[in-house]
Amino acid sequence: MNKKINTILFVAGATVFNIFVTVLSFAVLLIVYAKLIAGRLPEENLVWGFPVIFIIAVVSSFFAYRSALKLLLKKIEMEKYFSPVFGKK
Repeated sequence: MNKKINTILFVAGATVFNIFVTVLSFAVLLIVYAKLIAGRLPEENLVWGFPVIFIIAVVSSFFAYRSALKLLLKKIEMEKYFSPVFGKK
Protein backbone atom coordinates (compact mmCIF):
# COMPACT_ATOMS: atom_id res chain seq x y z
CA MET A 1 0.00 0.00 0.00
CA ASN A 2 1.11 3.52 -0.60
CA LYS A 3 1.24 6.40 1.86
CA LYS A 4 -2.07 7.96 0.77
CA ILE A 5 -4.04 4.77 1.40
CA ASN A 6 -2.27 4.28 4.73
CA THR A 7 -3.22 7.82 5.72
CA ILE A 8 -6.87 7.35 4.75
CA LEU A 9 -7.08 4.04 6.61
CA PHE A 10 -5.41 5.55 9.66
CA VAL A 11 -7.82 8.49 9.79
CA ALA A 12 -10.81 6.19 9.31
CA GLY A 13 -9.57 3.79 11.99
CA ALA A 14 -8.83 6.62 14.41
CA THR A 15 -12.33 8.01 13.86
CA VAL A 16 -13.95 4.63 14.51
CA PHE A 17 -11.78 4.19 17.62
CA ASN A 18 -12.76 7.63 18.94
CA ILE A 19 -16.49 7.00 18.35
CA PHE A 20 -16.25 3.55 19.97
CA VAL A 21 -14.50 4.92 23.07
CA THR A 22 -17.05 7.73 23.33
CA VAL A 23 -20.02 5.35 23.12
CA LEU A 24 -18.43 2.89 25.53
CA SER A 25 -17.60 5.53 28.13
CA PHE A 26 -21.07 7.06 27.71
CA ALA A 27 -22.71 3.67 28.31
CA VAL A 28 -20.56 2.92 31.36
CA LEU A 29 -21.18 6.36 32.85
CA LEU A 30 -24.91 6.11 32.18
CA ILE A 31 -25.11 2.74 33.92
CA VAL A 32 -23.16 4.04 36.90
CA TYR A 33 -25.40 7.10 37.03
CA ALA A 34 -28.57 5.04 36.86
CA LYS A 35 -27.45 2.51 39.47
CA LEU A 36 -25.67 4.71 42.01
CA ILE A 37 -26.52 8.37 41.65
CA ALA A 38 -30.03 8.71 40.18
CA GLY A 39 -31.79 7.31 43.25
CA ARG A 40 -30.17 9.84 45.56
CA LEU A 41 -30.95 13.01 43.63
CA PRO A 42 -34.19 14.98 43.68
CA GLU A 43 -36.30 14.61 40.54
CA GLU A 44 -35.62 18.20 39.48
CA ASN A 45 -31.89 17.49 39.21
CA LEU A 46 -32.10 14.18 37.32
CA VAL A 47 -32.34 15.95 33.97
CA TRP A 48 -28.78 17.30 34.33
CA GLY A 49 -27.26 13.83 34.38
CA PHE A 50 -27.52 13.16 30.65
CA PRO A 51 -25.69 16.29 29.41
CA VAL A 52 -23.01 15.97 32.08
CA ILE A 53 -22.45 12.31 31.23
CA PHE A 54 -22.23 13.17 27.52
CA ILE A 55 -19.63 15.89 28.12
CA ILE A 56 -17.57 13.62 30.39
CA ALA A 57 -17.71 10.84 27.76
CA VAL A 58 -16.46 13.15 25.00
CA VAL A 59 -13.65 14.52 27.17
CA SER A 60 -12.60 11.04 28.32
CA SER A 61 -12.54 9.79 24.73
CA PHE A 62 -10.32 12.73 23.81
CA PHE A 63 -7.81 11.78 26.50
CA ALA A 64 -7.98 8.08 25.54
CA TYR A 65 -7.37 9.02 21.89
CA ARG A 66 -4.39 11.20 22.82
CA SER A 67 -2.88 8.40 24.94
CA ALA A 68 -3.34 5.83 22.19
CA LEU A 69 -1.83 8.20 19.63
CA LYS A 70 1.21 8.86 21.83
CA LEU A 71 1.79 5.11 22.17
CA LEU A 72 1.47 4.69 18.41
CA LEU A 73 3.89 7.55 17.72
CA LYS A 74 6.51 5.88 19.91
CA LYS A 75 6.24 2.63 17.95
CA ILE A 76 5.78 3.88 14.37
CA GLU A 77 7.71 6.45 12.37
CA MET A 78 4.82 8.43 10.91
CA GLU A 79 6.71 10.06 8.02
CA LYS A 80 7.77 6.65 6.75
CA TYR A 81 4.25 5.19 6.42
CA PHE A 82 1.87 8.17 6.14
CA SER A 83 1.65 11.15 3.83
CA PRO A 84 0.98 14.64 5.22
CA VAL A 85 -2.71 15.51 5.41
CA PHE A 86 -2.47 19.31 5.09
CA GLY A 87 0.62 19.77 2.95
CA LYS A 88 4.24 18.87 2.62
CA LYS A 89 6.94 19.37 5.21
